[in-house]
Amino acid sequence: MCKILLSINPEHVENIFNGTKEYEFRKIKCKEPVEKIIIYSTAPVMKVVGEAKVEKIIEGSPLEVWQQTKRKSGINDEFYFDYYKGKMTAIAYKLIDVVRYATPKELSSFGVSYAPQSFVYL
Repeated sequence: MCKILLSINPEHVENIFNGTKEYEFRKIKCKEPVEKIIIYSTAPVMKVVGEAKVEKIIEGSPLEVWQQTKRKSGINDEFYFDYYKGKMTAIAYKLIDVVRYATPKELSSFGVSYAPQSFVYL
């Protein structure tokens, strides 16, 4: 099973936990199939706060991916298309079985010494 740790803005983390954001968008696809995402909430939280299983990975043009994910994206179209400006490919991880940790954890608990810019394999 391939697990990755993702750095995610606290606003988006909360939307994942409250169910309004069921997809996590990335510009780069992992080389290995991802089955679980460990969620690191960036500043000011700066802790590992939860995890989610990946039901499926959607890959296509930004427009194709948006058409499939927009209803549960947790973001607006302006934010989405600005993020993918100049990119030919968009990646969306469909999150299920989202778990918020009762106690946030340090990165060192996962053998990681710094927050990744995008992601890190665990």
